[in-house]
Amino acid sequence: MTASRATVRSLHYYPIKACGGVTADHAHVTEAGLEHDRAFTVVDADGVCLTQREHRTMAAIRVAVTNDQLTVSHPVAGSLTLAVRREGTRIPVTVFKHIGHGIDQGDEAAEWFGTVLGEPCRLARVPQDHRRRTSGLHEGTAGFADGHAVTVASLASLDELTARILERGGEPVPMERFRVNIVLDGWTRPHTEDDVRGMSIGTGRFGYAKRDIRCQVTTIDQDSGQKAGPEPLRTLATYRRDAEGGVAFAMKAAVMTPGEITVGDVVDVHEWSEPALQHDVQ
Repeated sequence: MTASRATVRSLHYYPIKACGGVTADHAHVTEAGLEHDRAFTVVDADGVCLTQREHRTMAAIRVAVTNDQLTVSHPVAGSLTLAVRREGTRIPVTVFKHIGHGIDQGDEAAEWFGTVLGEPCRLARVPQDHRRRTSGLHEGTAGFADGHAVTVASLASLDELTARILERGGEPVPMERFRVNIVLDGWTRPHTEDDVRGMSIGTGRFGYAKRDIRCQVTTIDQDSGQKAGPEPLRTLATYRRDAEGGVAFAMKAAVMTPGEITVGDVVDVHEWSEPALQHDVQ
């Protein structure tokens, strides 16, 4: 079989957990993932992170960030620009199984997000001394992501899903529904990313953690924040069930070596789940 080699098709990071993403041609990869990815989260009065599961409109919040400044905008609340606070008051932050703290970003941010989401809330940033261990085959760290530093998916996987959705008479979904960090092109076999155990992209190295079990967020239009129907979960459930009943699309990885990655970079896979796979894909 002729070997196929993957390259980076696109890069995406999500500065505020559950809010709109940013597409980039180049990214600095830290131990916790692409720089700025899930560096902020909105929490309720108990410190629990708010997501699109409870507030679909978060998808419609647009975000721009630098090391010093954060700008958010929404059709209802307009725009707000804040100076990023890296030190200051700490507030509790719970992201699923992770219980920690974040740096509160102030009353102005809290008021703005409260207007959008319709409940008291605060915006928090990952503290500089943030410590979090992520699970999986390769352990690592992450900011305020659900559980892992990086999510990777291939266009071949989306093509397979699209074909199956169309066979069922449904409407295809774009890759943005899966809120992936690194999109790969070049592999012809769907879900090849599931079999990667170690890979290098640019000067960064990544280790496979687990398959990504998807939730209802994938059914939300990421432009409008509106529920868009049962896909892709309905179709994924017919062929991508895991042992515990969830449905999988994409893989989650830990950052083994920070570095720089760029659209067009070649993916060098140096370890597969099965040695024989190296003869089929690169």
